[in-house]
Amino acid sequence: MLDNLIVFFILFLICFLFWQQRKQAEIAKLAISNKCKQLELQLVSVALGRHSLKDEQGLWRWRTIYQFEFSSLGDDCYQGQLVMKGFRPLKFHLPPHRV
Repeated sequence: MLDNLIVFFILFLICFLFWQQRKQAEIAKLAISNKCKQLELQLVSVALGRHSLKDEQGLWRWRTIYQFEFSSLGDDCYQGQLVMKGFRPLKFHLPPHRV
């Protein structure tokens, strides 16, 4: 009985974490899309970069970094990053690009 409860809890935890990751990915894609529209850039693709348990100051914070590609003139491609803290976009890193 206890074994079944533990297995059920682990399965529930995995599903919950997957659902939270999907929600965060949707928020990140929307934030990246809005930033590209604001800067008049064409969004090419968005991908999950990596998870991190510590921030730049060494504090324990769950952060996720999303990589994205964008184009400024249609014939070029640049890579940017979005750092998410939970469900909030924290900061964008955009390389210099042609305008």
